[in-house]
Amino acid sequence: MILHYAHLCAAAGGVDAFLIGSELRGLTQIRASVSGRSWVFDSSLGGWSLYHATGGVSGGALTLTPNNANPRLLHNAAINMDGREVRYMVIDFERIAARTTGTWLGRILFSTDALALSLARQARFGDSPVGVRTRAVVDMWDLQSGGTAWKDASEIRAIRIDIEEGGPDSSFRFYGIHFTDAVPTYPAVEELRALAADVRAILGPATKISYAADWSEYFGHHPQDGSGDVFFHLDPLWADANIDFVGIDNYMPLSDWRDGWDHLDAQVWPSIHDRAYLQANIAGGEGFDWFYASAADRLSQTRTPITDGAGKPWVFRYKDLRGWWSNPHHDRPSGTEAGSPTAWVPQSKPIRFTELGCPAVDRGTNQPNVFHDPKSSESFFPYFSRGWRDDAIQRAYLEASYLWWGTPANNPVSTEYGGRMVDIANSAAWTWDARPYPFFPELSDVWSDGGNWRLGHWLTGRLGAVSLAALVRHLCLRAGLPEAWVDVSGLTGAVDGYVISALESPRTSITMLARHFGFDAVESEGRIRFVMRGSRPVATIAPDNMVAAQGDVMELTRGQETELPQALKWQVARADEDYDAITVESRRITVDATRVASDSFPVAVPPEEADRRCRRALMEAWIGRETAAFRLPPSRLALDPGDVIALDHDGRRAEMRILSTSDAEARSIEAIRQDRDAYDLPPGTPRAASLTQPVMFGAPLVVILDLPQLTEAHVPHHPLMAAHVAPWPGTMAVWRSPELSGFDLLTTFTTRARIGVLTADLYSGPVSRFDYGNSVHVEMLGGQLENVTDLQLLSGENSIAVEQPGGGWEVLQFGNAELLAPGQYRLSRLLRGQRGTEADMAGVVPAGALVVILDTTLAPLVVSEAELGLPWNWRIGPASRPVSDDSFTALAFTPRGIGLRPFAPVHVEQPWRRARSPGDLTISWKRRDRSLAADSWNAAEIPMSEASESWRVEILDGATVKRSLTASTSSVVYTAAQQSADWGTPLAPGASLDVRIAQIGQAFGAGAAPITTLWF
Repeated sequence: MILHYAHLCAAAGGVDAFLIGSELRGLTQIRASVSGRSWVFDSSLGGWSLYHATGGVSGGALTLTPNNANPRLLHNAAINMDGREVRYMVIDFERIAARTTGTWLGRILFSTDALALSLARQARFGDSPVGVRTRAVVDMWDLQSGGTAWKDASEIRAIRIDIEEGGPDSSFRFYGIHFTDAVPTYPAVEELRALAADVRAILGPATKISYAADWSEYFGHHPQDGSGDVFFHLDPLWADANIDFVGIDNYMPLSDWRDGWDHLDAQVWPSIHDRAYLQANIAGGEGFDWFYASAADRLSQTRTPITDGAGKPWVFRYKDLRGWWSNPHHDRPSGTEAGSPTAWVPQSKPIRFTELGCPAVDRGTNQPNVFHDPKSSESFFPYFSRGWRDDAIQRAYLEASYLWWGTPANNPVSTEYGGRMVDIANSAAWTWDARPYPFFPELSDVWSDGGNWRLGHWLTGRLGAVSLAALVRHLCLRAGLPEAWVDVSGLTGAVDGYVISALESPRTSITMLARHFGFDAVESEGRIRFVMRGSRPVATIAPDNMVAAQGDVMELTRGQETELPQALKWQVARADEDYDAITVESRRITVDATRVASDSFPVAVPPEEADRRCRRALMEAWIGRETAAFRLPPSRLALDPGDVIALDHDGRRAEMRILSTSDAEARSIEAIRQDRDAYDLPPGTPRAASLTQPVMFGAPLVVILDLPQLTEAHVPHHPLMAAHVAPWPGTMAVWRSPELSGFDLLTTFTTRARIGVLTADLYSGPVSRFDYGNSVHVEMLGGQLENVTDLQLLSGENSIAVEQPGGGWEVLQFGNAELLAPGQYRLSRLLRGQRGTEADMAGVVPAGALVVILDTTLAPLVVSEAELGLPWNWRIGPASRPVSDDSFTALAFTPRGIGLRPFAPVHVEQPWRRARSPGDLTISWKRRDRSLAADSWNAAEIPMSEASESWRVEILDGATVKRSLTASTSSVVYTAAQQSADWGTPLAPGASLDVRIAQIGQAFGAGAAPITTLWF
């Protein structure tokens, strides 16, 4: 259990005393509106204590002034207040409201009069949780060095803290501000101890608990203010009974490599990937033997030795884990060692690396703690990095670290608990990602941080490779060589995948790997030694050092260009795909050669790395056309094949790699030219991977529409189904059952419907003519909408169904479709209530209602007339999945056969249109028919879809049916006697009557029947 509070900062440097909360991955510095306030201080000797700051400050400024001339903060060499020397300004505050979390930025200003405020220091204060009182301590000595005009004044009369806040809703309550000369406390440490106790109470004694300290803070706080202070500020935490181990996020640098071959490290070590080089810097090098005092010193490699003059340099060595772990700790206020040690007991607890990692970027071991992210303000490359991808350096860092701490000589045993100092087995390499490789990082449309993987700390996709050294060792052991005869310590890099596809000897396999990776196998001192090419020269040889034979002392040979390849093509397998074969090519332009060489390697490798290795091989071929043969005296017996010498000849120094030696009266040498730059090439251009993505089908959005007949192909009583989902599975299956089990397959369909939702309310409108007053605002889930002409519109195009609050559907058409935003349209020039759905039109359809485009993508559901009115349970989903799969949508739907519903009549004759006396009333109307042929202008009579004509006329009194009349024609007589019975007297001029007229369908029953008011 790691207590991952934020990075603990010391109480100095004008910055946080501590940070409580999440780590500072990005600091928002948005200046909020300023609202000035001021409070009065008392005049106690202990400081300027604030006592009226209970109202809080919301993104504004806090001005602090004394209530009289004293006390005042006098500014001179010995900072004092009321004659008392002070050093620290302590600010107690609490966040009382916050819309967003995040560190807030305080700018501390001082004045020597009422108005002249000048900036002294910018201070970051921690992300204090709401309702938690916290503290910031500002070192006044550091403020002196950071100030401007106020430094020249003799006294300070006012202090102001300007607050820049990440969110305008944040506010703070300041409890007090005072000055003190006492050594500041570290309240975050006490908070962590309390948190550890709470966690222990919950998890019990079996769980290991600690705090993950940064590698730059675990060993103590060293204020860089010239005071000489050294505080082991985390020792109370490390010594706490609830803390089981010392947790360190270990990103300590293991190299100081840079461009060229004349820098200090390149003069001693063969390459940055060399394991011995990296391990020499685990307990050595920067942070142990020396440090850079400035950026200029780093550029010039001016190294300052680490010493304290008291025989305890480990106090200042963050890499000296053994010294820190095995010795008592004494604070050094003002540079003087305290007589009593801290609470830390030497060797009392093991060390675990809670994080141990290095970015996969060129020279990442120079500065493993930085991370490249173009979207972040804290994006950096390591020192002197060229920004190239380098998986090998990440692996070299981890192998060097784990093997070093796994060696008993480097990792002593504790006399307190009997275990090793560093518990490397329980340390954690950073970082493994649970997202599946190679889909992460390739699917950048799914994961936006995929682009950071190439140069980041991710082990995903890299850690699964086998090291080249381990593979070569394994092949040697398969050949029967004793392990003691094999030395692979000179090999670096990893093999992402390797296939032995035929019967071949281990030697053949190793030879292939040597061509691909660029290494040699040589015999030396009774062992087979494998070394990477490109090492530094171990000796300088001039003709005067050679042994003369018959003729010249040296034979130099240069091959013909025509014998060399102009281009080299390699075929390898991609490590970031499904091991598909790819070809990489390297080509020389300004040469006379025309030959193209090719080779195939059963090796999986990232394309950009394959491109680099191919270019290296072509450069080797051209550089190696120069060879040399000479003899050396017995004093040069130490030179072995694989060693590099600098051949000094005719004022020109050339690097030559020894190919072979033979001994007689002199040592005969054959060597080939090399160039170290050929082994330090940039990778190729990354190639996007083409991944076969697994298709995951979600449950579709399904709408079943009971609509009037729309086309001749549409059986009137068949409902229509619309379904939409992305990705589309190809074929959808429709299953149904009268119960919740025992589903039967009804049909399948392959077309995805166009479905949307209203984004604004839709009001009722006129029918039988264009509705110019309303527009349909809709957002479509997919597909496009377009304008049509009036002739196309009247032919039935651009029909849509709009869901009504009562459960029905209005069919309408639109002539114009205006694109407002991607997927959002405004539909106008409307024809409302089409195909007899004016009876379903609601007064207001609220936003959010479904809209379905009525076209051929809708699937008809084959339902018999006998099944109308029966409730069914439906399941719709991919036809390739079982009906019980989660990708199915379940819904209940009862088909009513709206396509069989008779249309409402029209043109009900109004009594006032004819002169009449009270008496019998003939109510007449015009019949419509649901048949599509009823729209024909050529028919002599309106078609009759029913077997016979039958009508029901209801006489209404509000919602009450006073009388029901029947008729077999499109008129009915409401007699005077019936009127008198219903209303007490026959209806006379000035009266009104509500009627509801419905045609009776043979299969459906009473059809659509809107209420019509008759006026007399």
